[in-house]
Amino acid sequence: MTAHSEPIGTSAHESGVREDYIQAGITPGRLGMWLFLAGELVIFGGLIACYVLYRMAHPEWALHAQNTVWQIGTFNTLVLLTSSLTVVLAYKAIDEGDAQRSVKLLLVTIGLGALFLVIKGFEYSHEFHGGFTPATNLFWSFYFFMTGLHAVHILGGLVALGIICKGLKKKKNKWAVEYVGLYWHLVDVVWIFLFPLLYIAK
Repeated sequence: MTAHSEPIGTSAHESGVREDYIQAGITPGRLGMWLFLAGELVIFGGLIACYVLYRMAHPEWALHAQNTVWQIGTFNTLVLLTSSLTVVLAYKAIDEGDAQRSVKLLLVTIGLGALFLVIKGFEYSHEFHGGFTPATNLFWSFYFFMTGLHAVHILGGLVALGIICKGLKKKKNKWAVEYVGLYWHLVDVVWIFLFPLLYIAK
């Protein structure tokens, strides 16, 4: 196959469309990630919408929300926002060709994400000892389900970050820094909605 030949089964028109998308910055990987994130937004958006509707119908939930530890929630919000910054800096570093610095920043992100989960674990322990469980009432069912689902997504993000760091050390998967960064920003955005709804909207 010559440098200008087309893959078997690909028309010149299809090839031209593909080139147009690539020149516009819409690579297959980026498009796939945006579609994945859209699906995640539908899931979390549906949960948040259901919670808001129930909250409007049950003003007494404000009393239940007073039992959440907003100081812990605030600190964890700062942790996630900082981790989002380190992801941006990691992408900037890889864009400048500094893979080593990018790895260091991603490792900081992993550390911050792990810190978030550890703090959340202590928070859950505190709430369970206080007698608040998913079976306590509907508010706490929403609270544990939404924050638990969010924590699972953070855990998944940490695994992805670890894999990408390993690849970068072998000078592979440089493009993946952008994709995992988009995912991590989604995790942050979801928490930005969960925090006021569950902790401070009392």
